[in-house]
Amino acid sequence: MAEPTADDERTFEELIAELEQVTEVLAAGEVGIEAAADLYERAQRLHTLASERLARVQERVERLSRG
Repeated sequence: MAEPTADDERTFEELIAELEQVTEVLAAGEVGIEAAADLYERAQRLHTLASERLARVQERVERLSRG
């Protein structure tokens, strides 16, 4: 899993796929508490990146719709 950065070039779909992977690992409950905390932080960063990416696309679609 690549470390998310502010200038992440992955697509929205790639970010969501990784977020789902991290969530599955956390849900399995088979990692230690420190690893779980690291994964939780990673999930938060992925969620933020995906949310920002989605917001930009929504703005773009709204602009296009207005003409």
